[in-house]
Amino acid sequence: MTMDKLNRLAKWRSVFAAWQLGTRADTDPECQAVRDHREATILLRAETSALVGLLTAKGVFTAAEFAAQLDAEADALSAMYARRWPGMRATDLGIAYDMPEALATMKGWRP
Repeated sequence: MTMDKLNRLAKWRSVFAAWQLGTRADTDPECQAVRDHREATILLRAETSALVGLLTAKGVFTAAEFAAQLDAEADALSAMYARRWPGMRATDLGIAYDMPEALATMKGWRP
């Protein structure tokens, strides 16, 4: 039963791919890549939610402890991304670009 439900959930990958790329043939390599990535993200979200729900229900940690750890992980990952892409940082309004450092980082990126 679980695999049936996960297979049904994973069908959303085509909607996400169409939203990102527009309508494409299933054989299109870029579309296949986006569908694969979206499927992994969808399943990871379901698995993580299930795991956190069980651990909280069993008293391994509280919802507040989880939220505090999630805050710390989000800050750490955002800082890592800012180091990876100099001249860019996440803000509450979006990505802030510090020019010309960001331009140097984006040199060679596709238009």
